[in-house]
Amino acid sequence: MLNLIWLKSLIMVIEQRSFQAAAEQLGLAQPTISQHIQKLEETLCVSLIHRVRSGCQPTEYALRLLPYAQSMLRLQDRALLAVNQPSMRIGASSNIGIYLLQPYLQNYRHKQAFINDKLDIVIDSNPVVAEKLENAEIDIALMEWWPGKAGFESQIWKTEALVLITPPDHPLAKLSSISKSILSWLNLLGGESGSGTGRILKNYLQECQHFPTVSMQLGSTEAVKQAVRAGIGISLVFASSVVDEVQYGSLCAIPLEDHALTKDIQLVWRQQPTIQQKQPQFVEYLLSSSINL
Repeated sequence: MLNLIWLKSLIMVIEQRSFQAAAEQLGLAQPTISQHIQKLEETLCVSLIHRVRSGCQPTEYALRLLPYAQSMLRLQDRALLAVNQPSMRIGASSNIGIYLLQPYLQNYRHKQAFINDKLDIVIDSNPVVAEKLENAEIDIALMEWWPGKAGFESQIWKTEALVLITPPDHPLAKLSSISKSILSWLNLLGGESGSGTGRILKNYLQECQHFPTVSMQLGSTEAVKQAVRAGIGISLVFASSVVDEVQYGSLCAIPLEDHALTKDIQLVWRQQPTIQQKQPQFVEYLLSSSINL
């Protein structure tokens, strides 16, 4: 078994590059820190720290262990807070957290006088949010794609239209809509990975002989918008993510034919081990407010 105290000592030695400095930071004696590292090494049957003239260097095994050790300590903190200072930690993929969720958070916080939930928000990529949800680092997640897993409840919160964005002077900007046949031949800029857009496109274009190519994977919608404005390419994004740019004329947003290309935003939360399942208050708020806000 991995002792959390030993792991904390390892993390501090790696950060401080010194057993003595780590001991001072943790308020322990240096021999105690050395003992913690030794016990970890004996448990794992590997060497974790090299002592060199310039200080202490982590081995390859220590670097592999480090992110898991940090995650385990964060989870411990979350467990203690869940018992002593209950809060609700919300995770959202970047597009949702930046472009969709903010008005709902503001409205929810206005009701804090009547609601006891304390909210913390984490915005990251879809895969990272999913991982944090499974590791109990967050309680509720809003994601563009969720495969469905045991122990979790999920429901569609919103359905977002996807649009093709181009510079104003692009030949496609003159079109009122984009057909399947045109879309299937396009070269697109990619945005956030793991968001499920590729799966939606594959299903949407399954009858076509061709499929769009992706020339770059830029990592975020903000990066995509900058690249499109600069004339580097065109891309598919949430219609809600380019409202301001379309209003001020820096980008054109062209809907897909019959507005057929959409993405379901999944609201996911951990099942409560009680006889009568009850949704978290924030989940109830989002589901009841998604139409009326």
